[in-house]
Amino acid sequence: MASFLVKELDASLGVAGLYYLTSLAAPVVGYAVGARSDRTGRRMGLFRLCAAAGFVGWIGVAASTRLWMPFVIGVVLLGFAGAAGSQLFAAMHDEMTRRPSAANDGVVSIARMAMTSGWVIGPAAGTLVADHFGLREMLVATAVCCGAQIIPLGALKVAGPERATNPAGGEDTGGGAGKPGFRAMSGLLVFTGLYLCVYAGEPVKYAYLPIYMDEQLHFAAEVRSAVIGIQPLVELVLMPFVVMLAPRTGALWLMAGAAGCGVAANICFATMTSSVGLFAGQVLMGAVWAVFASLGIVVAQRLLPTAVATASAIFLSSPALSSALGGLAGGLGATAFGLPHVFFLPMSFGLIAVVGYIVMANSSNRRRSDATSPASDPLSV
Repeated sequence: MASFLVKELDASLGVAGLYYLTSLAAPVVGYAVGARSDRTGRRMGLFRLCAAAGFVGWIGVAASTRLWMPFVIGVVLLGFAGAAGSQLFAAMHDEMTRRPSAANDGVVSIARMAMTSGWVIGPAAGTLVADHFGLREMLVATAVCCGAQIIPLGALKVAGPERATNPAGGEDTGGGAGKPGFRAMSGLLVFTGLYLCVYAGEPVKYAYLPIYMDEQLHFAAEVRSAVIGIQPLVELVLMPFVVMLAPRTGALWLMAGAAGCGVAANICFATMTSSVGLFAGQVLMGAVWAVFASLGIVVAQRLLPTAVATASAIFLSSPALSSALGGLAGGLGATAFGLPHVFFLPMSFGLIAVVGYIVMANSSNRRRSDATSPASDPLSV
C-alpha cells in the first residue's frame, strides 16, 4: 500500500506511513457491527454487507487519483472488510452451540489456519501481481478476493443465536442479546488488552528486523527472506498440536507460555547476531501465534457468551489498534535506543502479558475448584 501511495499518487514516505493510522477505525467499526449482529442475530447478512463494502473500498482505492481518496476510503469502507471475519466466527459459534461436540475447538482452529495461510499466500501473490501487472491491478485483485468470500459463504442459511426467554417464560421477541455492560465485558477487555501487549511486537519486528539484518548484519536477501518467512510456517505446523494440548493445560496457561516465548524471541532479536539466533527467535514467534491464532477467538467468545459477535469483533479488530500503537512505540524506541536494542521494548510489553495471563489463569483455576463442575468455568477448554 505504501508503494502505491508513493509511486502512483506521489506521496512522501512520511505521508504514506500515516495511511496505516486509518486502521484505527477498524475496532470502532468492528464493535458497531458486532453489537448490531448480537441485537439482530443477522450474522450472514452483515457478513455479506461487510464483504461487499470491502470489495467496493478496494476498487475505490485502485481507482484513486488524489492522495486523500485512499485515506477516506480506508476509514469509511475498509474498516467493514475486517468485520466480515468476526461475523463468520460468530455464526460458527451459534452453529456449534446448537450442535455441541468435543471437536468444536478444532473446527475454529481449522478456520484460523485458513486465515493464517492467507497471510502466507497473500503477500507473495500480491508481490507477483504487482511485479507483472502493476500496483493498481494488485489492488483490484485484492478487491476480487474480498468480494469472492460471498460466493462460497454468502448463500449459506445460518440460524442466528438462540433467543432468550423472558421472566414470564415466553420467548424474547428480540433477535439476539442486548448490549452488554462494561462489567460484563471487563474480562474480555482485560484479555484483549494483554493480547495487544503481545501483538505490539509485530510491527516493531517487521519494520526493523529486515533493516537490522540488511544494514548491520549484512545478510543475503535469501537469508533475510527465510528468517521472515519461517514464522507463519511454524505457526501452521503447531496449530493442530495446540488444539490437542489446550484441554490438558488450559487455554490461559498456554497463552502465558506463548507470551513467554514472545519475550524470549525479542531477546533473541535484541542480542543475537547470527542467522541461527534470529531463526530461533522467529520459531519462538511461530509458537506464539500458533497459540493465539488457535485459541484467542475461542477464549474471547467464552468471556462474553451473551454477545459473541461483539466479542469476536473486539478481538479480531484489536491487531489494527496494536499495530498503530506498536508502530508508534517502535518509532520512538528506535530513535531512543537504536538497533537492535529497540526489541527490548516489545520484550517489556510481553512480560506484562505473561504476568496478566498467569493472573487470569489462576483466577480461572480458583473458579473451577470452587464450582461443582469444571464446565462452569467458561475458560476450561
